[in-house]
Parts: sequence; C-alpha cells; structure tokens
Amino acid sequence: MDKSQIKKLMKEAVIEGRKAIGKSGMNPPVGCVLVKQGRIISKGHTGEPGMPHAEAMALNRLEGELDKVIAFVTLEPCSFHGRTPSCAQALVKRGIREVYVGMIDPHPKNQGAGLEILRGAGAVVHLGILNQEVSDELSEHIERYR
Repeated sequence: MDKSQIKKLMKEAVIEGRKAIGKSGMNPPVGCVLVKQGRIISKGHTGEPGMPHAEAMALNRLEGELDKVIAFVTLEPCSFHGRTPSCAQALVKRGIREVYVGMIDPHPKNQGAGLEILRGAGAVVHLGILNQEVSDELSEHIERYR
C-alpha cells in the first residue's frame, strides 16, 4: 500500500470517528476502518458509553478470522477491560495482523499498552498516520489527560 492510499484510509477512519462526536460521553470519538485488498470492508466508531468502541463495532459487522484484513484506527486501541472489553485484544482474537494508528492514547491505562498487546501477538503496528489531524479531532480527549 502506498503512502497516499494509507493517508486516504486513515482519513476515512477520521470521518467515521466524527459520527461519535456528542454521543460517546467521556470516551473519545474514535473511528476505525477495516480494509482487505485495499478496499474498506467495514467501519465503526465509538458508541454511547458502555456500547462497543470503534474497533469492536467494525469487527462485529464481519464474520470469521480476519488474518488478511488491515485495521486503520484513529486512536491506539484500548488495552484494558472497562465497561467494554479491550479493543487491542479483540483485534488480536480476530486475527488482525497489521494496524495503522493515528496516535497513542494519553489515557493512563493505555499510553502504549494497547500497541504492546498488538505487537506481542505478532501484529505489525504503524504509528503516527495523519497524527496532527487525528490530534486535532481528539483534542478534548487529549486535554483531559494532560
């Protein structure tokens, strides 16, 4: 995949994340797109509090193992189980082996822990895709943890 296609797909994740603005409560408005052979096959965004996060929403729309699917996520997948299960673990469980991430989550329970779960399972993680645009989109979430 070339750089322009990678940026375009992350932009799609940013646009998807906007659907969560004003609906996700204290959770950040994250977007996720799942891609197979360069084509988007599923999308998801952060649901209302207690509902699936972006990655889980996108994964729930597909069946079976997804070992040839690439995930594009605006914010590092969460590493911990709160009201919802860990998104990093969900990606691993479904066989995702390549993930493009806009930025690290500043939440104290994450801060790279979600990326470590992915890498520990053998996934290739690309970090910093459209970082400034993603940071702008998630500025309220970022400020909460500064």
